[in-house]
Amino acid sequence: MKKQWCKKIVAGTLAFFLAFGLFQLPQSASAEEALNINAQAAILVDAKSGKILYEKNSDTALGIASMTKMMTEFLLLEAVEEGRLSFDQKYTVSDYVYKVSQDTSLSNVPLKVGEQYTIQELYEAMAIYSANGATIAIAEKIAGTEANFVKMMNEKAEELGLDNYHFVNSTGLNNADLFGLHPEGTGAEDENTMSAKATATLAFELINQYPEVLETSSIPKKWFRPGIDDEQTEMDNWNFMLPSLVFEYEGIDGIKTGTTDFAGSCFTGTAERNGMRFITVVMDAKPPEGVIPPDKSKPRFDETRKMLDFAFSNFSVEELVPAGYEVDKQKNMPVVKGKEDKVGVISEAPITAMVRNGEKDKYKPVFTPAKKALNEEGELEAPIKKDQAVGTLTVEYDGEDLGYLTPKAAESITVNMVADKSVEKANWFVLSLRAIGGFFVDVWNSVVSGIKGLF
Repeated sequence: MKKQWCKKIVAGTLAFFLAFGLFQLPQSASAEEALNINAQAAILVDAKSGKILYEKNSDTALGIASMTKMMTEFLLLEAVEEGRLSFDQKYTVSDYVYKVSQDTSLSNVPLKVGEQYTIQELYEAMAIYSANGATIAIAEKIAGTEANFVKMMNEKAEELGLDNYHFVNSTGLNNADLFGLHPEGTGAEDENTMSAKATATLAFELINQYPEVLETSSIPKKWFRPGIDDEQTEMDNWNFMLPSLVFEYEGIDGIKTGTTDFAGSCFTGTAERNGMRFITVVMDAKPPEGVIPPDKSKPRFDETRKMLDFAFSNFSVEELVPAGYEVDKQKNMPVVKGKEDKVGVISEAPITAMVRNGEKDKYKPVFTPAKKALNEEGELEAPIKKDQAVGTLTVEYDGEDLGYLTPKAAESITVNMVADKSVEKANWFVLSLRAIGGFFVDVWNSVVSGIKGLF
């Protein structure tokens, strides 16, 4: 009896606290609370759609160091795609490139003045070992001079819709490290800068337009010109999260690290598991307060690991709207001047998105009629063809929405709504009868309204 009485007291007390909001059950932590990324800036993105899943100070321009080389890779792969360059073409080493490549305090493969190297060799040295001399060589081969190449970098950044960026050289080095030979039009102390969001956008465009870059960025180790050069260099990938390396992480295959005194320890990473790929950026990553890591690069990989673990554990790709979906209040649209006065409207394709686990119900379909499909009176007018686009369908998220990297990326959750059948235009006789009928209906309605007014 006493036990039952105690249970009633506990239950009643709990009900009281819940009813008056004095006690709250724990809820899932926000991304920011769960991650606590120890870096000056960071961002986590779905690599397929460009949806931002987490961000910290992502719009502030900061030093990017050798993450700069992603833009050099983009312009190289673009030149190859367009036929302006091929990987088997050769480059003859200039005095400038020779001087930079001989600096062993920087990441480099030593290049011999006057010697010829293939673009493939230089590209691998840049993508795997972050070789600075090889990077400048590629810039010279594409644009004639590094100064011209820097112009191309900034123009491409604008074209890609990047915000908060500034390129002053092809490598990410401080211009002061370039022996006074820094690109014309730039200062000796100038640095490359981008925001975390811009850096992620560049990575997003790079791996989606040129996914072959990951074939090279994922190579953990390779010799430079084996069997050709007397002075061979073993190129160890600076991305220590690659399989077989010290901080290996399942599924990671890119993209680019960066370290200078100005930028700190930086990393743009990407990993794929179970059909999901994510992009991460950390800028000026730090160890926990009071901790001295055994490797100075460890903090950038630790913070990257946090974001990737969070992404793979908390998100999945969900179908939010199936193909052929009918919006409840928009199953049909009225049609004027047609043999039929309405037409069914269905979604042309499904809408899929990267969704946080348990939040699928927070996405609601929203239909918008297409203005170009309507006449001047805002009506859908016959003739209409089957599968003709008459509007768009998107989904709205009832939660904290961080948006997408670019407006174009946001289109991934928008599909066309199309007519489910054809509606032919009515002939002139039918249209005339409708007009006459409509006239008398209007007259009758006016008479009825007038009579009602008398009373």
